[in-house]
Amino acid sequence: MLRPDIIDLREFYANPLGRAVRRLLRPRLRVFWPNVQGMTVLGLGYATPYLRIFEGEAERVIAAMPGPQGVVRWPRGLPGRVMLVDEDDLPLPDASVDRLLLMHALENSENVRALLREVWRVLTPQGRLLAVVPNRRGLWAHIEATPFGQGHPYTPPQLTRLMRDAMFSPTQSQAALWLPPSDRAFVIKAVNAWEKTGEILWSRFSGVLLVEAEKQVYAGVPARAVKQKQRAFALNPSPSARLRTERSLRENDGSGSAPA
Repeated sequence: MLRPDIIDLREFYANPLGRAVRRLLRPRLRVFWPNVQGMTVLGLGYATPYLRIFEGEAERVIAAMPGPQGVVRWPRGLPGRVMLVDEDDLPLPDASVDRLLLMHALENSENVRALLREVWRVLTPQGRLLAVVPNRRGLWAHIEATPFGQGHPYTPPQLTRLMRDAMFSPTQSQAALWLPPSDRAFVIKAVNAWEKTGEILWSRFSGVLLVEAEKQVYAGVPARAVKQKQRAFALNPSPSARLRTERSLRENDGSGSAPA
């Protein structure tokens, strides 16, 4: 599978079109997660252009980038908070993340099932993931000059089914990005007009789909059925995440085992 590397991703978000995409999607993410007070937020894939909106509110904001993609330092001028990882073996403890953003990740994964299994494992019992993926019906998925034109695009039913099969319950979804994938000045200047017009007239043909899903703790299998791995953790769960996990497991009779 052809996937964008770190140089392509960094250059895209440094150019006018990438900056316009970032401006359009950041408010969408906030609609899903308006309050992350005291939470641990993880961005997996290439999510750093979007994570800054949660800083100053979340207890922790960290990023993880898959090995085949590559990694860049983030944030600039501050202590690093980014990890180079195997997407099917994240260096994080069980139930240590409250909110997990998949950006340029799901569509580029070589093993989607293994990726979502790891996401399930590291999320707290009431944790939520938010996947941003190219829409198969949209123009962006068919233009290879942008990161959204790489990998495997999805339709809304496909994405919903994928989440349910991975033992997540979809909670809400949106479409976004009707801006044409062009860096011409007249396109960039009319960003908001493109979005408003597209949402009204071409709602099914958005550039990306955003789907939030909640971890199903009651659907796990016994822990002994799961292959145990020796992991060197990059960080430990925050005290607040640990308390939320313990409280949720008590409420669910301790059914916090990992999926098969």
